[in-house]
Amino acid sequence: MSSQRFTDTEVWRAAHGFVLAVYAMTKEFPKEELFGLTSQLRRAAVSIPANFAEGFKKTGSMDKARYYNIAQGSLEECRYYLILSHDLGYAETSQLEEELDRLGRLLSGYMQAMLSQTKRKQNAVM
Repeated sequence: MSSQRFTDTEVWRAAHGFVLAVYAMTKEFPKEELFGLTSQLRRAAVSIPANFAEGFKKTGSMDKARYYNIAQGSLEECRYYLILSHDLGYAETSQLEEELDRLGRLLSGYMQAMLSQTKRKQNAVM
């Protein structure tokens, strides 16, 4: 939790790697999906590290938690799009699903650690 920049965190690095993998995978999607599933999946994927980065510099723990929670929502949105991509026969998504599971654990852990640290600080003041 002592990182100076969002890019120093394992959460952001994993999220950024996921985005790059999503872009690579969706390059192979049918062209008629460009403004449909391709766009939706890419936007949801980008939202994960973007919201994490935005929350990283927020000063209040509730502000931070709100952005991290938005990132969690985008993560779950990606989970559905990966299922859909697989079921439509557009891509084999098991590797990305595993990356998403790992990313979800990292993000949840980071968020819980931040909230626990805030609670400890509040208890120390009392």
